[in-house]
Amino acid sequence: MNFKQLEAFVAFMTTGSTIEAAQRLGTSQPAVSRLLSQFESDLGLPLFLRRKGRLHPSSEAEALLPDVQNMILDANSLQRHVNQLRLGGLRRTLMRVQLPSSVAQTVMPAVAESFLNDHPDVALEVLVGTYETSEAAVLGREADLALVRSPTLNSGLETVARLDTDAVCIVPPGHALEALPEVGPGDLIGVDMVLLGRQRLLRQQIDHVFRQGGMVPQIRAEVHAVEMACRLVARGIGVSVVNGLFARLCQDMGVICKPFAPRIGYSLGMVTIAGEPRSPLVLELSRRIIDEMSRMAGSDAFTLVEP
Repeated sequence: MNFKQLEAFVAFMTTGSTIEAAQRLGTSQPAVSRLLSQFESDLGLPLFLRRKGRLHPSSEAEALLPDVQNMILDANSLQRHVNQLRLGGLRRTLMRVQLPSSVAQTVMPAVAESFLNDHPDVALEVLVGTYETSEAAVLGREADLALVRSPTLNSGLETVARLDTDAVCIVPPGHALEALPEVGPGDLIGVDMVLLGRQRLLRQQIDHVFRQGGMVPQIRAEVHAVEMACRLVARGIGVSVVNGLFARLCQDMGVICKPFAPRIGYSLGMVTIAGEPRSPLVLELSRRIIDEMSRMAGSDAFTLVEP
């Protein structure tokens, strides 16, 4: 019996489906089925009834669920205590937030300063990662809060705030496109571009817009963070189409943001682990991050939706 088996058991018992359990744990359905089978074998109890290819919990499984949930809580409490000892000592509460690089580098210094000044008993760990790794960090309890693409398809995550923004075209000062009220694909014919990696949703949407117009972007450089796109654009390497909120956070790097048409909407979500009481400290940290983004990017850079 191991911890992954316990997590798979609780996820299955609380969702009622191996597919839902896999989504919550950020793994595959076959992996969950294998863990459940191993757990059942290790305990030597008939935990599941198999009907028409589906698993159903037995009475023994229902009886064990509270104990297994308590074991997971105890293990998570132990891990958090260990982390606290590593980072902050005995009397400090550890909080961990995972963010895209563009947000962590621009927003978090001011947020960390004010938050820690107001909460001297808190130690803060700021992690940087992709949307996918950020989801996995929250699911694995390696982060208390994360900013991810919204809507998340993972039932193990709960969105505490959603930020809606639009794609913008960023250009260096003095570029010919700066004079236009908005920039469209037709304006970018023959213009060197700095684009995000092909695996990004926004990049796929941009490619689709160009294909609809029978055009191909003239790619000069490909990057994997909005912050890097802004830095290259500021040096005159090309122009880019990026997340409008992140672009405005990076305006002090020397880029001009122009509306992009047709509109490409983009949503982000502040997420925590689902199914547990919301921590007041986590909610406060989320609010402070959003407030600082609004201050730096401007209140018109995004629309805030709080469920």
